[in-house]
Amino acid sequence: MTDAERQRQEHRKNMMLVDPLPRVITKMAVPSIISFLITSIYNLADTYFVSSLGTEATAAVSVNASLDQILMMAGSMLAVGAASYISRLLGARREEKANQVISVAFFLAMGFGAVVMVLGVAFMAPMVRLLGATATCEGYAMDYAAYVLLVAPFMAANFVMNQCLRAEGSAMLSMIGMGFGGILNCFLDPIFIFTLGLGVRGASMATAISKLVSFAILVFPYLTRRSLLRVSIRCFKPTADILGQIVSVGSSSLFRNGLAVISAIVLNNIAGGISDSLLAGIGVSTKIMMFPFGIILGFGTGFQPVAGFNWGAKRYDRVAESYRFAARTAIIGAAVMGAALAVFAGPLILLFAKADPAMQEAGTLCIRLQSIALPVHSWVAVVNMLCAGLGNAKGAVLLSTARQGTCFLPIVYPMALLWGSLGVVSVQAVADVLTLLLAAPLIRKVKRQIRAAALEQGAQGDVLPAEGR
Repeated sequence: MTDAERQRQEHRKNMMLVDPLPRVITKMAVPSIISFLITSIYNLADTYFVSSLGTEATAAVSVNASLDQILMMAGSMLAVGAASYISRLLGARREEKANQVISVAFFLAMGFGAVVMVLGVAFMAPMVRLLGATATCEGYAMDYAAYVLLVAPFMAANFVMNQCLRAEGSAMLSMIGMGFGGILNCFLDPIFIFTLGLGVRGASMATAISKLVSFAILVFPYLTRRSLLRVSIRCFKPTADILGQIVSVGSSSLFRNGLAVISAIVLNNIAGGISDSLLAGIGVSTKIMMFPFGIILGFGTGFQPVAGFNWGAKRYDRVAESYRFAARTAIIGAAVMGAALAVFAGPLILLFAKADPAMQEAGTLCIRLQSIALPVHSWVAVVNMLCAGLGNAKGAVLLSTARQGTCFLPIVYPMALLWGSLGVVSVQAVADVLTLLLAAPLIRKVKRQIRAAALEQGAQGDVLPAEGR
């Protein structure tokens, strides 16, 4: 290791352990937030440009969002589990072990993506029907899936590199990798869809190229030793310890994304059974809500490695302080974003549904209801990130599977049956509120765990007020 590399490493460690926490978390979070926002923009760009081709084409893009979530299942599991373990290993100054962890996660993600690619290409028509495509939008759905499937291995690996760059404190490199690909997609979409006349297939091609470019940018610092960690086949040592740590914490993400796929498929099939307008309206509102969700998730991913690093370094006072700051900031920020979205929901949906009043009505109501529940969603997300950062696998799984699993699936069919379209558009907001019932007792338990660890270490006084957030 060169002197410059050693100095960068020490600087990042000192930042995590010494600098004021609001500054550290903000510094870590801002690039992540920008990255998620750019990702949201290019996801929405696909929908915006494709919407000019009609409601059925818009519905097809909404259906294929579940394909992205399938890739996220294993990719995010490996990414979140590896990032949590890596943060703790770096805090404990075990860099070689951290190199093994990221290498295992990277190559397993590539393998999973390859399996999805082969199966998806072989069974494309049944796949899009399973995801919720109706007879009228099935052809569009297959066109959109065509090129996205071909880059599935790289998309899965992107999740790992993106998350692990943040775990080591290199959030800016993560932002550049994800952000540049997103911006590129926004430029390529109109060229491929309209100029070249490729329609929905052009949107798929633009997305695939953008994902490949992001992969090239994200892998560059690992190959050139510009990151603390390195990815190497020589470091690919999937020991029981590494796999156990990745799976135990990352399983929260696996279950969350797995349930997100199931819930999206269920919701798509219910909505599509009513009308393509309802299916498209819910799909567009989901893409729009990715903006506040991206900010919340970006903030949480800035907070998680700070909590994990200080937990590994036994700085329990900073763990507690980081949570208090993150919780307050997330709730206030979500309230402001929710109010703005509720006011402008109508004009936003109108951009995608100028000729479809039914789609306008469904999408507007869906955004407004989820905006009301946004502060609850943001606080639960912070608690979830705290659990993941501390290696509390059970708590992370409990909360990550709640929003689109335990608090969603039991109510979606009854609400659709009782209230029809109204029940379909409001089910996610109701599920968000119900997650509060799981997060409140869990955070009390985690606070006790932090205080107990601090007292065992010989800390003086209360680290975290008993009733404080």
